[in-house]
Amino acid sequence: MNDELLSLHLAIITRRWPKIAIALTAANPNELEVALCEGAGSTLLVNGIQLTSRHDREAEAMLQAASLPDHPTLHVYGTGLGDLQRALLSRSRLRQLQVHILNRHLFVLVLTVLEQQDWLDDPRVTLTLAADESEIDLPFFALPAELQLVEEQAVAIRGRLVSENLARYTRQRFDPDSPAIRDRLADNRPRIEQDGDVAALFGSYPGAAALVVASGPSLQWSLPALKVYLERFPHTLLLCVDTALAFLKRAGIMPTLVVSIDDAMTSQRLSVDGVAPLPLVYFPLVPGPVLDSWPGPRLTAYSSSPMFAALRQQHPKGILHHGGSVLHPTVDLAVKMGASEVILLGCDFAFIEGQTHSGWQSGELGPAASHALSWTLDGQGRRVATNPNFTTYQIELERYIQAHPEVQFWNTSRRGAAVQGCAYHPEFCV
Repeated sequence: MNDELLSLHLAIITRRWPKIAIALTAANPNELEVALCEGAGSTLLVNGIQLTSRHDREAEAMLQAASLPDHPTLHVYGTGLGDLQRALLSRSRLRQLQVHILNRHLFVLVLTVLEQQDWLDDPRVTLTLAADESEIDLPFFALPAELQLVEEQAVAIRGRLVSENLARYTRQRFDPDSPAIRDRLADNRPRIEQDGDVAALFGSYPGAAALVVASGPSLQWSLPALKVYLERFPHTLLLCVDTALAFLKRAGIMPTLVVSIDDAMTSQRLSVDGVAPLPLVYFPLVPGPVLDSWPGPRLTAYSSSPMFAALRQQHPKGILHHGGSVLHPTVDLAVKMGASEVILLGCDFAFIEGQTHSGWQSGELGPAASHALSWTLDGQGRRVATNPNFTTYQIELERYIQAHPEVQFWNTSRRGAAVQGCAYHPEFCV
């Protein structure tokens, strides 16, 4: 550790970004477990995570830089050992490089052991704290090690970075030219022609307080409060995602309608027994045999995805927002039906006490809780296990909430992920 080197770096940062300097002065790199990691070269091992290549840091940085376009403004999330910043600043066309600090303790550590004044003093560089930001900027490169070492205050930005990196794989899955998608839509076309239009529901509950029920683990603990609420307000608009229906039925609760979008849905997962005359709102990717097994009325909805472009033109139906999960069109439907309040139940985006969903065994509807790859913060500021896909769904819901300030959104459990824009409902919160 070199306190003189740290003082030199902090003097530059104080001159250029005084607020950042104050935050860094309060950081404590002693919270980190640090060791030297050697190979053909060397790097730092921080909390068991290798910060950069231990063989050729410069070659690694050039490879990372090559993934970014030759754009005048670029963003780097994480500070690393300064190698990527130097690689990008060698570009003559670059006019601004914004470096977002993902872990201030880690950054202070680096400022104490390695010279960083060259890129810190470059007039094209802007330094910011990711913890102070609510959205990410493009184009960016996020340093992989620091996505793992992120400080808790910046976990929301980490989620957005990972989600953006995964987006191209999601787009590939829903490629409109995919033979599986073309065949599914062609098979469902006769059903779409004869089924109702979700737009018939729009505006039907003006000013309502709507309950949107997903199947996250906290739903089971919210059930007593839900029953009390429904006794007080028996005509409540209650929208249910497909995998929560079986749990509600076992509790003696029948929703107003059910929403399903999954191309892998089955009649068993949808729990079609005894639901007539309950309406089903569905996207055209739901398998035809599942739709045929539904005993009640069916209403077709589309998203704005290119997948449905031809169907939207030939057989117009209402549009619902889609952000990867059935929860998104269900929430959007509640809003389009006129709800001024949306109360979310079982919307956890996390694995709680080793559970993934209420009413289902861990792993029945997706990855098991034991396969959690990440963490987020719950409503009490504690770490809770999650996966990147859950985080992506959470982010899309948060963006939707931000885009609808006219609607009051409520969360009903502090055990799941803390959702930005959601207050905790006093009658439900557990």
